[in-house]
Amino acid sequence: MRVISGSARGTNLYSLEGNTTRPTLDRIKETLFNIIQIRIDGAVVLDLFSGSGALAIEALSRGAKKAILCDKSRDAVQIINKNLEKTHLKEKSEVLTGDYKNALKKLEGNKFDIIFIDPPYAQDIAVKAVEEIVSLELLADDGIIIIETDNESREQEELKHVQINQYDMRNYGRVKLIFLNRKE
Repeated sequence: MRVISGSARGTNLYSLEGNTTRPTLDRIKETLFNIIQIRIDGAVVLDLFSGSGALAIEALSRGAKKAILCDKSRDAVQIINKNLEKTHLKEKSEVLTGDYKNALKKLEGNKFDIIFIDPPYAQDIAVKAVEEIVSLELLADDGIIIIETDNESREQEELKHVQINQYDMRNYGRVKLIFLNRKE
């Protein structure tokens, strides 16, 4: 796993041992960032369920102004901090340890241009996180949310009950990316 582009291009990132964290594959990450590249420069990014921090670090490397990374695993947070140090992006970031609901409540009053939601697939909490983000009004007016999932039909069904607009969906084998923005 590496940083694909920008100031930290080519830097190999640390990742957690075992199968509790599932990093986004480089080919999917590259495609994702090609899709959202126009939105990154100067963006404020939130990376929930951050794991190694690879998505937020990629955004920072490509010109995001600030990133907040959140994970409830203390081991993951240690890896995130090591990766931020290694890429020299620590000064543009903040790392929160804890459950996503508590993290989102702490962030009330902030506005994010890009929000990555990539929870463990089996936990079925992506849409719950979107509901909380909408409730707390954390998404900037022209901001986007990107969910990584392996069950887009479940997520899409649950999203029908949330005040959010799905404007795109991409399929990469088992991995699906769902793109959301504010409902007008």
